[in-house]
This record gives sequence, structure tokens and C-alpha cells, in this order.
Amino acid sequence: MKQQHPLMNRFVDLDISGKPMALRGKLVDMGQDILVIHNGQQFVYVPIIHLQQMREVSKQESLLIDVPETLFEQPNDPISYRKMLMNAKGMFSELYITGNQSIHGYLTSVMNDFFVFYSPVYHSVVVSLTHLKYLIPYNPNVTPYTLTAEQFPLKPSPLTLARTFDQQLRKLVGEFVILDLGENPNKIGVLKSVEQNIVELANAGGTPIYLHLDHVKTVHLP
Repeated sequence: MKQQHPLMNRFVDLDISGKPMALRGKLVDMGQDILVIHNGQQFVYVPIIHLQQMREVSKQESLLIDVPETLFEQPNDPISYRKMLMNAKGMFSELYITGNQSIHGYLTSVMNDFFVFYSPVYHSVVVSLTHLKYLIPYNPNVTPYTLTAEQFPLKPSPLTLARTFDQQLRKLVGEFVILDLGENPNKIGVLKSVEQNIVELANAGGTPIYLHLDHVKTVHLP
């Protein structure tokens, strides 16, 4: 039988790659590639690959977090990153991937090494599985920005989906794309090629920009 982590059911701070502030909550579940905390309001799913440090918080600080008694999943059901993504399909969720902001919307498709997230701001976003820092599913009665179903219908992705992230980028060669949510102006432009793990992009001035595929977190069309 797998040994339980010594910090299970304790209040912890998590240092996550790219996130300046620690995530705080009660450690409620942990699998081989993902862990779950409850921050007093929501369950937060964190892929372990991005966990830089986990430490217990003091008892006095933990009193500020109220965790419900009810379990969010079956207690004997092993948790995994891919299973979490499959369960989150169609649920309004918050993602943190890069920069200083989260994106909100619905997870619509899960492929081999990426998933598609539909947002009222960015529309269909292709997200590399290796770059999701955390996911927070919202309660079923919550909708993005309080939009109604008529204002923000859940639509299938307009993209023809490939099996892998690099194949998906190759399908977009020749398109005007936005990489990594447009956090850098040099990551916005026409996708020229994807060869030997190098992505070539022509920026606003027509200058060729080259990026390694492993560092491309997201791609979406404007």
C-alpha cells in the first residue's frame, strides 16, 4: 500500500514555477503527478512537475482557512493529472499558465500532450500539458463573468485537432497566431514553420523570431 505523504491533511504553502506568490491550502490529495489543496473556497489541482517547494504553515495561519468536510472525489479513487483533465471537461474552470493573470473558461478537449480551453477572452486556446501550473474548477452554478449560456455558449473548437502539440502547431503554419497569451510582442505573428523543435514566427515588423517548441506554452488564433 502506498504510504501517505507526511503533510497530508495539513495546511501548506506551495511555491509554483512562475508564480510569485505561494499557494496556500490544506493538502487533501496527492497522486504520482498531481496534488490537490483546498484554499478555503476551491480545490486547486497542481501538477507536481511545477512544484518547487511545499512547506507546512503554522497552526495560527491555518485557522484562517475553512475546508469543507465533504470529499470532492471518491476517497479510494487514485488521482492523476490526465484523469483530472478528463473530469474537468465542460466545467467552468480557472487556469494559470504564464504571466500575471489566469484565464477562465471551459476545457473542451484532451489530446496526447495538450488540451483545448475555450475562453470568452481568448476563444480556443491550445495548452501544452507540461505548462499548466494549476487548475481550479468552479461550482456548477458559476459562469465566466456571470455570462449567460446565450452570451457565452460552450462551442466545440474550430480547430482541426491533431494528436500532439507539435503536430497541432504544424497545422497552423501560415496562420496569424498568438503564443503564450501574447505576454511578449515577439510571440505574436505569422507562424512560418515548425522544424526540428524550432518554431519560426514573423513578428509585427516581419523579423523572424525562433523559439524552442518546449518553451511554447499556449497557442491561439485572434
